[in-house]
Amino acid sequence: MATPTIRVGVIGTGFARGTLVPVFRACPGVEVTALASARPERAESAARELGVPYATTDWRELVARADVDLVCIATPPALHHDMTLAALAEGKAVLCEKPTALDAREAEAMWRAARERRVLALLDHELRFLPSRRRMRDLVRTGELGAVRGAHVYYRNDNRASAERPWDWWSDAARGGGLLGALGSHAVDALRFVLGREPDEVLGQLATHVRSRWDPLSGGVRPVTSDDEAVLLMRFGPIHASVALSSVAPGKPVHGLEVSCERGGLRVEGRELWCSRVGSRAWERVALPEEAPLPPGVPDSEWAQGFWRYARAFTDALREGRDTVEDAATLEDGWRTQRVLDAARRSHGERRWVRLDERPPASRGVRS
Repeated sequence: MATPTIRVGVIGTGFARGTLVPVFRACPGVEVTALASARPERAESAARELGVPYATTDWRELVARADVDLVCIATPPALHHDMTLAALAEGKAVLCEKPTALDAREAEAMWRAARERRVLALLDHELRFLPSRRRMRDLVRTGELGAVRGAHVYYRNDNRASAERPWDWWSDAARGGGLLGALGSHAVDALRFVLGREPDEVLGQLATHVRSRWDPLSGGVRPVTSDDEAVLLMRFGPIHASVALSSVAPGKPVHGLEVSCERGGLRVEGRELWCSRVGSRAWERVALPEEAPLPPGVPDSEWAQGFWRYARAFTDALREGRDTVEDAATLEDGWRTQRVLDAARRSHGERRWVRLDERPPASRGVRS
């Protein structure tokens, strides 16, 4: 009996163009059959460059196509809710980029719809699939280094430090732009994944250092309403965790996660894992499985390497009729992480700790 081909439709031409489409095309038994972008020149050029046979500016048309089994959503977060619900209504599998949605209400509607449809619907938290993060998770949860005392996630880059960088959706909080959503979602998911706990309280502080940018579409200057720096404190029961993120900090870019335990500590930076025993005052590299070569043309990064592993696990599960992938972030995970991001924004505005079980003001109920 022939193995069924998994046919993928991709909405978006940013991260999708450089990583998602080339990686999916390199997976055994997978074809990318359709590509959608709101801008026709991007849809057509990306499809031509990547060898995708069909391009459209209408994402609803892509979702409804008979030759699409999996809808991969790589758009600004403001579109995730409607696109996910439409794909699920068509009975399609979904892989949605993070952050999950604009807020927890939208994320909850997405999660509930996926649960009702019983289809494979997951989030692209690809860093969960790096051997460094999985090994860290295992060492923490088995207690090899003793009880956890604290954790810290840090990210430094200056990719948005220059005021010369043009205005785009990332500058617009109403469309889900900002560092808290883009990297904060990864940070919160990483802490939940490694610690195996849910946070109880959040204290957040956000900043916007570059307050306006030139908009090439309108030809004028527009205000920036999203954050380019975020600091969070969280309580996971007895464990205190911190997150420090900046996209305006000069110096060598760095992205890492540290966990401190009774008898030692662990540090992930990029794809490497380090361990330090109490008293040694030195870090030693932890041996990890050898990485598989990335498909030609895909940038060599932690994000690409994680997605390369994730895409194969996702499409294998879809081919086998499973509605789960071991260790992958579900839409329920996305809802739980989105609650933390919402609480961090509320904390910033109200200048206080916010408990995760607090009801937000002016509750509107869940969108459907």
